[in-house]
Amino acid sequence: MTDAHIDDEALGWAIRMAEPDADWDAFLAWLEADTMRSGRYDRAVAMLDDAAVAAAAAAAGVGAGAAMAPAPVEVVARPARRRWIGGAIAATLAGAIGLGVWTQAPQPYAIATAAGEQRTVLLDDGSSIVLAGASTVRLDRRNARVATVERGEMLFRVRHDAARPFAVQAGALRLVDLGTVFDVKAAGTRIHVAVAEGAVLVDPDGAALRLDPGQAIFADGATRVRRTVATADIGSWREGRLAYDDAPLAEVAADLSRETGRRVVAAPGLTARTFRGTLDVETVRTRPALLGTLLDVTVRQDAEGWTLEPRG
Repeated sequence: MTDAHIDDEALGWAIRMAEPDADWDAFLAWLEADTMRSGRYDRAVAMLDDAAVAAAAAAAGVGAGAAMAPAPVEVVARPARRRWIGGAIAATLAGAIGLGVWTQAPQPYAIATAAGEQRTVLLDDGSSIVLAGASTVRLDRRNARVATVERGEMLFRVRHDAARPFAVQAGALRLVDLGTVFDVKAAGTRIHVAVAEGAVLVDPDGAALRLDPGQAIFADGATRVRRTVATADIGSWREGRLAYDDAPLAEVAADLSRETGRRVVAAPGLTARTFRGTLDVETVRTRPALLGTLLDVTVRQDAEGWTLEPRG
């Protein structure tokens, strides 16, 4: 994320936090996600305070050399030592800096699910996103046509609009829909995109790789691998079915953790071993020993969860 982008987000939050229905949870999540954001936010608030004072003085007819009392601020108990511009100042500021900044500033917010949970998000443009467990997507209240996949897996159902393409950022990959149902999985630097309906354009400003139904791309850093997948398997996790075609057990374990709500890890010697087949989440949850048979591993259970180990 560039410095300019952080400054834009900080300005948007400084303005929105003056509103009575400010989203504290989303703001704190944004603030804590990057140590740089705190200082940028404070600078944005100070800038808005200065601009509001100047705007109020101009409205009152106060000359540039006249003494001026500090603009009133509202002090809020959480988080400590932060200052928030009041609603009246924010309204004055809208006129001082122009309605364009006020109406166009991003309003980012994050939606997250716990492990074992699923959640459907309906967007203002008619599109929807279904989040798997332990997943996070970042959206923008001012623009329903952008999304950032921060972790986990989710299924997008996008209402196509040629004039306003729906853009998704997933790690280093930028995706643009062409009238589409597609699944995105993000685990660190590893990104998996699979298209069930329509088409997705991957890296539109670079390689411009088009994915049609039944096509997928696996990306890890600069590596890109294109594959064919069964469309019936795309998003099948919504019905509690995990389908794999030579997936590493590290990925299978991470998926099981998200879907069962239990911590599942593969022992170091197994992470790269691959699995091809389908797992029923509820069956695995209630009969973990069966998972050992299906994966040809030993499932060791303890208070923290399950560990997949080589058979003795």
